[in-house]
Amino acid sequence: MTVAMIEERPAGTGRPHVEVIEDRCAGCQECVVRCPSGALRMDTERWVAAGDDELCVGCRQCVRTCPFSAIRVEGPTLVPPRVSVEVTHPGRILGDTAEVRRGFPDFESALSEAQRCLACPDPTCVRGCPAHNDIPAFLAALRDRDLAGAHEVLRRTSVLPDVCSRVCNQAAQCEGACTWSLAGGTPVAIGQLERFVADHHPVPPPVPGAEADISVGVVGAGPAAIGAAWSLVEAGASVTVYEKDPTPSGLLGWGIPDFTLPDAVASRPWRQLEAAGVDLRCGVEIDAEGLDRLLVEHDAVIVATGASVPVRLPIPGAELEGVTDATTFLKTGQAALRTGQVREWLAAMGLAPSEDGASCGHVLVLGAGNTAMDVARTARRLGLDATCVDWLDRRFALARPDELDEAWREGVGVRFSRTVRRLEGEGNRVRRALLARTVQTRADRSPRVLSDGEETLAVDLVVMAMGYRVDPALASALPGTPVRRQVTAVADRAWTASGVLANPASDFAYRSPVGRLALGREVALHAAALPLRERLWVVGDALTGPATVVEAMAQGRRAASAIMARRPSRPGRRRREPRQALVCYSSAGGRTAAVAHKVGSELAAKGLGVRVLPIEQVGPDELATTDLLVVGSWVEGMVVAKVGPSRAARAWLDRLPRLGGMPAAVFCTYDVHPRSTLDVMAGALAARGARVVASAALRRGRGDVPAIALARKALAGARKGVPAPAAASSAS
Repeated sequence: MTVAMIEERPAGTGRPHVEVIEDRCAGCQECVVRCPSGALRMDTERWVAAGDDELCVGCRQCVRTCPFSAIRVEGPTLVPPRVSVEVTHPGRILGDTAEVRRGFPDFESALSEAQRCLACPDPTCVRGCPAHNDIPAFLAALRDRDLAGAHEVLRRTSVLPDVCSRVCNQAAQCEGACTWSLAGGTPVAIGQLERFVADHHPVPPPVPGAEADISVGVVGAGPAAIGAAWSLVEAGASVTVYEKDPTPSGLLGWGIPDFTLPDAVASRPWRQLEAAGVDLRCGVEIDAEGLDRLLVEHDAVIVATGASVPVRLPIPGAELEGVTDATTFLKTGQAALRTGQVREWLAAMGLAPSEDGASCGHVLVLGAGNTAMDVARTARRLGLDATCVDWLDRRFALARPDELDEAWREGVGVRFSRTVRRLEGEGNRVRRALLARTVQTRADRSPRVLSDGEETLAVDLVVMAMGYRVDPALASALPGTPVRRQVTAVADRAWTASGVLANPASDFAYRSPVGRLALGREVALHAAALPLRERLWVVGDALTGPATVVEAMAQGRRAASAIMARRPSRPGRRRREPRQALVCYSSAGGRTAAVAHKVGSELAAKGLGVRVLPIEQVGPDELATTDLLVVGSWVEGMVVAKVGPSRAARAWLDRLPRLGGMPAAVFCTYDVHPRSTLDVMAGALAARGARVVASAALRRGRGDVPAIALARKALAGARKGVPAPAAASSAS
């Protein structure tokens, strides 16, 4: 094994040490391109990489990105300590809703932290951010003290910088994907820097675009709806938002306490959206039948209803008075704290207000996730003692460690490896909870309830806070949801080459598998760009089940962009001419590819923008911007055996997302009779929600005429919106 170095450096020098294993180095230059400090170069005589210890900062991007494991880095990371930010807890917690987490106190603190950023050439933090904020660019503007410029960078991808900087779990997202975190160290405080920008310069309002003659209805008013409405109004669309609650913001308004997200911050987006012309209609609930009515009134509809139905544990005693859910508790408790009507709230909950400031009772919170922490900490501000119980082992807790620490500091008792067997009462009022011990050895396995060690806990109120789910009545009208945020195929080379998949995050970031989580979020983003059925898009928790604020916002924006690209039209309006066609094919010998290019040429001659691609290059992004899809395959099989589309085409068709009424055509090329090939292809597309408007079986070597005829028939069908014709064939 040969090792090449610019300079030998003995151990103990306090600097990183770079080694390049020449026998493994292929001279691909991945490391040179991605090194942020210029510590790697190519030795052009031997065409291998060479490292310079004097320039190396120990970030180990080269180690993560080298496809041949040809580089080693030993020694420390050369980065200043992270600038700490104050977390304050009220001395007298009763009624105090002031923010607990504070931002940077001054510009100098923010600048010192921003200087820790390496401005990586392929920034993994951007991949870790669900909205793909250009983090190095906004930090560069911040370092120039250009807060307006920083906002200009952020607004390209986010409309909630003040919100997300407060509520995001940055440790599992941008900060967990920071190169310092992936190197095992302390990441740049990206969330706090984003908050500094938003706190010290107003978030710019949406700027309505030129009228685009398209009407979009948005159901819900949470973060997904905010992202969608913002992008739509800036694109010139007419936007009407339907919200069942009396006020907008969804979970941002009632589900996240003021000590984490002040009401003034949570309500800021809707103040700006209404001023920009969005028609906000609160107190209007839309059910499954209502969606069909909206599709008659609007050109497109986005379902952004979130997950607001609380999960309830079916245990004996759950029907007793004094047993409630997180939604009810947080909505009413938040309102009481904001209006100063805590005594009235306590009385309504069946609790006696304390005259001496002592506890008014004991609330048992079922769960120990972030929702449970919000409930318990709100309870403390309402004058209650609070205990959370969770059947998970402490090692596998769902709540963020910083949330747990803050709850403990505020007097919340958190007991893991416990579950409630039953609730008991007196006079139909809950008074006791019987707890059982549990044991859990692995995070991917449910805990086991033990038969010994039961205990009884006196309680005055029980809140079920095990999270939320999508309203099942509405979910039944949204087939194919929830979409799983999980990648089953091999990761794209751009992701593997970035190095974000090579390491989990550091201990500081709770060792989150940030790369895998980020890839899963990409699946949801792709799904948000495609309609679930014709002219109906679904985003946020309604699409994936409970997720995060920033994911929902990003999906709303993605759906809005897809709508403005497609410009669908409601019944009674002139159908927009198709503008973009995608012709994709599976081809073994090149003859099917040749037909695909002939189809594409004819569509281009009719004025469409056309992409002709092999099916392996077609993914959700290509489908999202397509008005007409044409799929071709050669016929695979023997004369005496079953024939059909090629195995590659069948596999691709089986992996397709829902296509939401997209016009589609199919063709196959054959030497022997194609039999049911076209039916199989058309059936697979129809099962994904496409409208198959043309099909043709083309004998190889028959010339251009059948391909031209197919293109014209497909375009005519897409223009008219006609149902699928009988399969046309030139097999005779």
